[in-house]
Amino acid sequence: MSNLNNANILMDVIKNAKQDNIALKTPEGITLTYANVLNQINRINNQLQNIGVTPGDRIAMILPNAIETVICFISAASVGTAAPLNPGYKRDELEFYLDDTDAKVVIVPEDFDHSNLDFLNGDVNVATVVVTDEGEVSLKDVDDTSSSGVYASSDDVALVLHTSGTTSRPKRVPLKHSNLLSSISNIADTYNLNNSDVSLCVMPLFHVHGLVASLLSTLATSGTVVIPSGFNPLRMNQWISDHNVTWYTAVPTMHQTFVNRIKSQSKGEDAQINSELRFIRSCSSSLAPILMDDLESIFQVPVLEAYGMTEASHQMSSNPLPPSDRLPGSVGTPTGIEIAIMDEEGNLLENHELGEVVIKGKNVIDAYEDNPEANSTAFTNGWFRTGDQGVIDDNGYLSLTGRLKELINRSGEKISPREIDEALMDHPNVAEAVAFGAPSSVHGEEPSAAVVLSEEVSEQELISFVREKLANFKCPRRIYIVESIPRTATGKIQRRLVAEELASS
Repeated sequence: MSNLNNANILMDVIKNAKQDNIALKTPEGITLTYANVLNQINRINNQLQNIGVTPGDRIAMILPNAIETVICFISAASVGTAAPLNPGYKRDELEFYLDDTDAKVVIVPEDFDHSNLDFLNGDVNVATVVVTDEGEVSLKDVDDTSSSGVYASSDDVALVLHTSGTTSRPKRVPLKHSNLLSSISNIADTYNLNNSDVSLCVMPLFHVHGLVASLLSTLATSGTVVIPSGFNPLRMNQWISDHNVTWYTAVPTMHQTFVNRIKSQSKGEDAQINSELRFIRSCSSSLAPILMDDLESIFQVPVLEAYGMTEASHQMSSNPLPPSDRLPGSVGTPTGIEIAIMDEEGNLLENHELGEVVIKGKNVIDAYEDNPEANSTAFTNGWFRTGDQGVIDDNGYLSLTGRLKELINRSGEKISPREIDEALMDHPNVAEAVAFGAPSSVHGEEPSAAVVLSEEVSEQELISFVREKLANFKCPRRIYIVESIPRTATGKIQRRLVAEELASS
């Protein structure tokens, strides 16, 4: 039974839950009921309001995967707007994202290096979150007594995330409470989630996949979310067994690493694992049919590939549970959302015709924030253009055939080539730079780049330079030193041509 009846904001999901049920657990032994989680959210609400937070104020969080992140996220979304950031970001990245979101408060863990925030002015409140061994969460040295009691509404922005563009800096995606509640409902319905389900959250909680699918969709049905500190293929089986996990969702790279670990332990014999799993979900990047077969053979449960993106509050389509068909190589059928195929002129195409995937639904954003140029190209006749190319069959199953945009897709993390370009161009010996995605058997794509030098510098020196400016997953694995970079007559860099030429060299 869903907790979404009469829910207007995310905190209502916790209020409406079965209060005695276990909401959150960690492998280290912390166990919190819904009643305890709600009490802690109310404490953080008071603390945030007592330092001046009102609906619409941006609360950035630079936190690891942990119970405190869940509690701070739901609270931040309910009294202001949550803006979770990758804790792997370097100083320059934090400066951009905190400025771009106009954060009023930044929540950090106790061991945070505050020198990474030395650019902040005095108007921004940096709050340290503290956690006891029993999982009691609070903000250090902040009053938690009664506060204003003013909360967000369903039309307020609950969560702001960034999505990378191919020719610009990342775009701000404002997700309202109504968007998120719609998506959560769709996901819960798709997989028949209920209060006996236990989700293992191995996806990062600064990403829409982890926040909406792993976490919120389970909480919306009074289920339990197990939160390890991150993905660890060496411990996955133990977590699944110890906590009677019934489902988990991950990107294909994680699934592949997990399968490789199981196969290595079986020493060439056919591996088969008994568990309480009833399905496994894959999303955020294309799932190879052979990997799907391996997972189903090992766990003897259906593996369901889904299709999601930040602008749709995550899920748009999914392969269904049995007895309905799940099609290898397909991302399934629409889940509470309309999906169509459109040509360049904005005409909707028939089944089996190839074109751009477009969507509309209550979970889809109305517009990017403060980005009229992006909005003018992203929306056509009420449809949102995903930038993905695909085709729909007569049974409504969508298959993706490629990306129209030039984003680098590394294990589901979308990386803007322009961001890498700019980091490389900051080096005094680099005259020109162009980044692109190179095929990878492990991650789908890996960032690579080509540079024209003004003075000699080695590839390794350039890689080390970029690592000081960007998170590791964005850093090029190869940097090619070339004489010139192909451009169009108007001076636009031809990324795909660069990629093709260097891949064949």
